[in-house]
Amino acid sequence: MNQQNSFELDKQTLIEQSSAQMDDTLADTKYTDRQKLALTCRILFDNGHDSGLAGQITARADSEGTYFTQQLGLGFDEISEDNLLVVDEHLNVLAGHGMANPANRFHSWVYRARPDVNCIVHTHARYTAALSMLEKPLEISHMDNCILYDDVAFVDKWPGVPVGNEEGELISRSLGNKRALMLSHHGLLIAASTIEEACLLGIAFERAAHMHLLAAAAGDIKPMDHELGKEAHDWILRPKRNSVAFDYYARRSLKDSRNADCLSSRSR
Repeated sequence: MNQQNSFELDKQTLIEQSSAQMDDTLADTKYTDRQKLALTCRILFDNGHDSGLAGQITARADSEGTYFTQQLGLGFDEISEDNLLVVDEHLNVLAGHGMANPANRFHSWVYRARPDVNCIVHTHARYTAALSMLEKPLEISHMDNCILYDDVAFVDKWPGVPVGNEEGELISRSLGNKRALMLSHHGLLIAASTIEEACLLGIAFERAAHMHLLAAAAGDIKPMDHELGKEAHDWILRPKRNSVAFDYYARRSLKDSRNADCLSSRSR
């Protein structure tokens, strides 16, 4: 069978062919949701999301209106598949020991508003937190950060500690149909369709905030071409690509002996 001469193909055709090849060739991750959530905590901690006990991560569990989350009192670097909680949308603990972070209340509002969201990450990562002090939205102006291009909402005024229903209503309304949210004087929110996607968006958000601060210190950030930014967004944010990228970060994290307790002995 004659093969096409790829040097004669237009860009859109090459994108479509490469996307189809990724879908056929790349494998889905083999981790369970519990394992993926625990690994995401360790991965984010390793990538600048250490803010003590602040921040939460959740993912929908098996029953309607329930989700996995970490127990209050443990940092992201201590989360394992065995110490995750299952809570209902009122934060009542259904499985596990301890209590959920009361700030998880706004997660329940987001899940109610967005049936497409299956994982939420909220952290006070350092560069994101620093940028939030300027009351300015995150600017995406580099190819590598386009996973977030035109996908970040913005809350310009801090609503206070997010333990009330008022904050849940504000955050879920401000998020709209975006995958991410920048909260002034606070931090970041990721609302993703999968745990893998949420993990990668969290890494990308903090990296983009760091680059924003570096670039702004040197001069005015120049905007990207909108159509090219959207093209890059859709190219990077593909499920199979998310899976292999997540597995890469998981392998890197599990090489660190400090993360040896992330997965239970029976699953290693």
